[in-house]
Amino acid sequence: MDEEISIIDTNTRNEKIKNFFIKNKKILIIIASTLLILIIGFTSLDSIQKKNKINLADKFNLATIKFKNDSTQITVDDLTNIVKENDVTYSPLALYFLIDNDLIKNPEEINTLFDELIDKTNLEEEIKNLNIYKKALFNSNFVSENELLQILNPVINSKSIWKSHSLYLVAEYFYAKGEKEKAKEFFNQILTLPKANSDIKLASQKRVNRDLGE
Repeated sequence: MDEEISIIDTNTRNEKIKNFFIKNKKILIIIASTLLILIIGFTSLDSIQKKNKINLADKFNLATIKFKNDSTQITVDDLTNIVKENDVTYSPLALYFLIDNDLIKNPEEINTLFDELIDKTNLEEEIKNLNIYKKALFNSNFVSENELLQILNPVINSKSIWKSHSLYLVAEYFYAKGEKEKAKEFFNQILTLPKANSDIKLASQKRVNRDLGE
């Protein structure tokens, strides 16, 4: 008797499942098709991104080779285009190469490329902060104190690992201008910073003791 009831229950359950699929056949087909399209789409996107990364690597290497062969303007154009690709790896490398080799003389052009990295490239937070610091370092020889602080404020007002570097840059900026009180203020901020870079902290302490003592 129990076996017969079990068979009936199983048949009833199977019938319900069958009816469910029959009644919802169109919806289930749409869901399955959508999932398949999404899987194919993600796979294709990943494949395209990998190909783009390889192409950018080839373009970067070729641009640096052209520079060695004295085709400077071609190198500048190629590397500038790579920066504007907003790739998290090769866009920063391209800008650093341009700066390190002094290939662009106009500071505004360099700043525009920095903004391309900082504002439009999907960099990790600390890599973004590093580029803000590098932008400030690049500009520190010819901008006003307000402009320098404006560039660095996002890092100075954060808990970034680059905060102590940024404070040190501002402190040295004021020290070079002979504004010792302002310089001391920023050096002291580094000395009280819980997670300041150890080398930066030591250099700040030496500067305060040696050059900014009472």
